[in-house]
Amino acid sequence: MKTQLKKYTVRQICDGFVYNELEGRGLFGLSGRLTIQPEYQRNYIYADGKRDVAVIQSVLKNYPIGLIYFNVTDDGNFEVLDGQQRLTSLGRYFTNKFAVKDGNGMEQYFSGLANNLKKKILDTELLIYECQGTESEIKDWFKTINIVGVPLNNQELLNAVHSGPFVTAAKSEYSNSNNALLQKWQTYVKGDVKRQAILETALKWVSQDNIDNYMSQHRFDMNINEMKTYFNTVIDWAGSVFITIEKEMQGLEWGRLYEQYHNNAYNPSNISVRVRKLYADPDITKRAGIFEFVLGGEKNPKLLNIRAFPETDKKAKYGEQTNKAKLTGSSNCPICNTDVEYEHIDKIWNYNEMAGDHIVPWSKGGKTERDNLQMLCKHHNSMKSNN
Repeated sequence: MKTQLKKYTVRQICDGFVYNELEGRGLFGLSGRLTIQPEYQRNYIYADGKRDVAVIQSVLKNYPIGLIYFNVTDDGNFEVLDGQQRLTSLGRYFTNKFAVKDGNGMEQYFSGLANNLKKKILDTELLIYECQGTESEIKDWFKTINIVGVPLNNQELLNAVHSGPFVTAAKSEYSNSNNALLQKWQTYVKGDVKRQAILETALKWVSQDNIDNYMSQHRFDMNINEMKTYFNTVIDWAGSVFITIEKEMQGLEWGRLYEQYHNNAYNPSNISVRVRKLYADPDITKRAGIFEFVLGGEKNPKLLNIRAFPETDKKAKYGEQTNKAKLTGSSNCPICNTDVEYEHIDKIWNYNEMAGDHIVPWSKGGKTERDNLQMLCKHHNSMKSNN
């Protein structure tokens, strides 16, 4: 790959700047010759009132903002290879999309700046490497450079590697923070839409967790119909089974749960009542596990992380059982006294050799209370199921 170091002023970069607020493609500069957000670039993430402001303050204070890399395209135009966040911040400030506080704490948009400060910004020179190479060389370089800013996450890298019509269509649907369906999706999907969280989840579900391979196979597809249909099917199924929305639904493995349980018949009203009852149970310490627990017919209490007995209760119960055992010449583990084959019928176990156990299992209505506690040797505790 060939590179050539050039200097461009902010004035040149911002000439003809166009910013698409929907965060798709369409960010241009250099009188239209520069594509600031090509297909392989991530969305703009500096619009937080901190990082975008820091770029402008750096320019005003004569601080360097780092090297920037352009890819020279076959038609002689340019794409931003690295520096999109910084250049977009400069262009957005130039077009009055945000303000920066001055020394007196007053917010100043570019149009309201003193002429000398405007000139200072526009005449600032940026060091830019113009790079020429094959598509694979450019994308390999893009994956490895990280001059300033936030490192690319895995999905952003995959978008770069597999850029094409499929990624363009997918980002338009699932990386758009203005999508009217976003609130519905975020009931079930966790993460920042701008950092590709929704898109990554949609791909994970439809690909059965083989995103890279799926994107490679569909790279040149002109639509995302298969992924879109599957994603909506999973979301609609989850919403039809669990008619009451809970915050712990967000981020669950709904794609896996759909594949595992969607052929089962459920009564949504009964499910809702059961979920509310489980939410009210103080012994459940992992509410996010309730949904799979219910889907699976309530056969796996381990999903719920049932509350353990307090150490003080276990020590008190150990003392009671041990004192009684010494008086009767029996074991302080109740099951050892009846398990003749284990041959520990009169053994007094140390405290650290025993574990707290529900006499009546939680799944059968037993509570994590001292009256429902017994201390068992670890051998018999591990043998008990459904505790």
